[in-house]
Amino acid sequence: MEKYDLLVIGSGAAGFSAAMRAVDFGKSVCIVENSEIGGAGIMKGALTSKTLWELSADYSVAGRTDRGYRASTISVDFQKVKDTVILAAKEKQYQILSQIETFSKEKNIHGNLCLKRGKAKFINRTCVQISYDDGQTEQVEAEYFVIATGSRPRPHPDFKTDGIRIFDSDTILNLQKFPKSMVIIGSGIIGCEFATVFSNFQQTEVHLLDRSNRVIPYEDDDLSQFVSDSLEKNGVKIHHEASLRTLRKFDDRLEVVLDYEGGYSRVIEVETALVAIGRMPNTEDLGLETIGFSPDKRGVLGMNDFCELDGIGKCNIYAAGDITGHGQLYNIAQLQGRYIAETIFGEVKFPISYENMSTLMFFKPEVAAVGFNEKQIQHRKIPYRVAYYSNELVARNIAMRNTRGFVKIMVSADGKNRILGMRAAGPQASAFIVSVAHLINEDDGLNQVYKTVHPHPGVSEGLEECLRLFEHSSVFKPKAFPEFIKYNEWYPND
Repeated sequence: MEKYDLLVIGSGAAGFSAAMRAVDFGKSVCIVENSEIGGAGIMKGALTSKTLWELSADYSVAGRTDRGYRASTISVDFQKVKDTVILAAKEKQYQILSQIETFSKEKNIHGNLCLKRGKAKFINRTCVQISYDDGQTEQVEAEYFVIATGSRPRPHPDFKTDGIRIFDSDTILNLQKFPKSMVIIGSGIIGCEFATVFSNFQQTEVHLLDRSNRVIPYEDDDLSQFVSDSLEKNGVKIHHEASLRTLRKFDDRLEVVLDYEGGYSRVIEVETALVAIGRMPNTEDLGLETIGFSPDKRGVLGMNDFCELDGIGKCNIYAAGDITGHGQLYNIAQLQGRYIAETIFGEVKFPISYENMSTLMFFKPEVAAVGFNEKQIQHRKIPYRVAYYSNELVARNIAMRNTRGFVKIMVSADGKNRILGMRAAGPQASAFIVSVAHLINEDDGLNQVYKTVHPHPGVSEGLEECLRLFEHSSVFKPKAFPEFIKYNEWYPND
C-alpha cells in the first residue's frame, strides 16, 4: 500500500495550492481528482466565464460608434467563441499537469507529487479507497489529508437543468449557438456576470429575474443601483420583485410565468434559461461517517481556526475551499490550502482573516470590492466616514471615453482613520484592489497614504482624489460637482 505525507482530494485552487506548498517543505503528496484538472474553477467556472466576459467586452467595444471610427462589418460565431474559451481553460489545465509531471515521484526525491484520476473515499482516518473508472480500486495511506472537493451549481427546487434548453454555469458551454432569448434566474454575481456577457454580444434578448428590488442585494444600495442601471443600459430586461412560479418546457421554447410583489403576473417566452441561484458544497460520498464526521445541513464542513475538521478530537484531516462556507472565492480557497500546508509542515506566519478578501465582479463596467461595505459597517455599529469620487472627473477615464464608474472608500471615524473598505467600478477598477487591501491589512489608516504620488494620467487618480476628500484637500471640490463628489459621516446613534 502506497503511503504519502499528504493526500489531497481535489485539484482546484485549494487542493493544488496545498499540494504545492507541501512540496515546498519536501513532502510526498498525492492528489486525487475525480473530474476536471484544476477543479470546476477552470473548465466550468471562473476561468471560462471570465474568458467569455473578456471576449464579449472586446466585441462590445468593437461595436461602438461614438469614438470617431466604425467597424465596417462585425459578426460573431458562438462556436468559435466557445473554442477560444475551451482553449484558454485547457492551457491552464496543462500548466498544472506540466508542474505535476515536473515534480513527479520519479524525478524528485525531496518533495514530489503524484496524481491519481479517481474518486476518493475514507476508510478510516489514515486511509482512503480510490475508485477508478475502469472498476479498479486502490487503497492509499497518508499521514495528513486535505478535503478540497469544491462546489457545484445549486439546482432549482422546481425543475432540472438538461444542458439542452435549461442550463447552469456547468453546462452553459453546451450551447451550440447564441440563443435568441434567455431568462437568467438569480441576480447575484454569477447571474449578473452572464447577463453582462450575453448582452455584450448583442445576439440575445436577456431577461434577469430579481426576487428583491436590487441586484447584488448584499451590497450597498448605490452599488446595486449602479449595476442595475448598467445592465439595463446594456439591454438587459430586469424583472425586479418577481418570483418564478413555473417554467413550461416545449420543443422550441420555454414559457416562464412570473409573479410580482404587486400582485400581478406575466408570462414571457424565451429560447433558453440559465439557473444561477448559487452553489453548494461537494461533500457527499466521501466516507465522512467512517471518521465520525458529517457536514451541516448546508453541506458545509465545520472546521476550527486551523482548518481542521471540527469536533472529532485531535485531527489529521483538514478542509479548504468552497466546502468550508467561508465564501466561494478562488483567493480564499488558495489561501486556506497554503495555510494548511504551513500549519502541518512549516510555520504559520499569520492567522487567516476573512474580513478583507478582495472580489472582482465582471460586469459592464467591472466592479472591485475589498473590506466592509456600508451595510456591514453599520451592522457592526462602527462610526465611519465615506467618500465617493466619480470617474467623470478622472482625466484618464475621460481620455478613454469611458467615464461610467466611481471609487468609494470608508474609513473609521474614531480618530484612527482606519480604512474599512472600498468599492470601485469602471475600467481597470481591479487596479485599486491590492493597494487598498494592503492599507486595510497594515491598519495604518490614512497616515501614509498622502505620501504616494499617482501617475498622470492614470485611473488611480480617482482613488487618490477620493482619499484626499477625507482631508478636504481634493483638487476638484464637492461644492462644484455635487453629483460627482460626495462625502458623509455616520455614527451609531444617527
